[in-house]
Amino acid sequence: MKKRSIVPIIYILFLLLPIYWLVAMSFKTTNEILGGFSLFPQTFTLENYRVIFTDPTWYWGYINSISYVTLNTVISITVALPAAYAFSRYRFLGDKQLFFWLLTNRMAPAAVFALPFFQLYSAVGLFDTYLAVALAHCLFNIPLSVWILEGFMAGVPKELDETAYVDGYSFPRFFVTIFLPSIKAGVGVAAFFCFMFSWVELLLAKTLTAVAAKPIAAIMTKTASSAGYELGLLAAAGTLTIIPGAIVIYFVRNYIAKGFAMGRV
Repeated sequence: MKKRSIVPIIYILFLLLPIYWLVAMSFKTTNEILGGFSLFPQTFTLENYRVIFTDPTWYWGYINSISYVTLNTVISITVALPAAYAFSRYRFLGDKQLFFWLLTNRMAPAAVFALPFFQLYSAVGLFDTYLAVALAHCLFNIPLSVWILEGFMAGVPKELDETAYVDGYSFPRFFVTIFLPSIKAGVGVAAFFCFMFSWVELLLAKTLTAVAAKPIAAIMTKTASSAGYELGLLAAAGTLTIIPGAIVIYFVRNYIAKGFAMGRV
């Protein structure tokens, strides 16, 4: 083994250690976790996972999270695509200022908008719905998506648009059949960041839901019982929350690398 490969290996192992520890804890009982230090489960149990897959409170938390995250990703990308195209292809009065203003929304903490969203959605009947959380997350994800997609679109020559129009393509046909395939890497990168932000965001998701749309992140904060926190159950739930993100990363890993190369990630 070359010496220069030792440091990256140690670094990767260091990054994987918390994940291993979480997975190992998920197969332990709470008493064993509190009883002392052990690298491997002394009493291997699947009880924690059984509770999650049989208790509606737990598995509906995952369904709720996946539902509003998917809805948010679709809305954010759908809205960001035409906006990014306009910024990349046209110059108009105040375009740079508007583009900067979009990004400033992304800079604000979610706590600033929690109370206004709560009052608004309660008034219009959207409280405790998937759409409420999805729309709230759009405030952060649409500006980011516009910024990412604009960078990819700017790299596509304008001659492509002109050639398509000369060939008789209408704009919708050109955009869907020619332009979108040329920026599919950008769409993948933007969708990834929309998914990850919406998946891990807790404050807005917890504030804007009560029962019907409560996400798994909010349910995980309520694992306390009369005997204390159910650490094994919490570890199992945490392990399962990693899986959707890992799946998304696997499918868009090449697109993310291209985003880094273009300086948009």
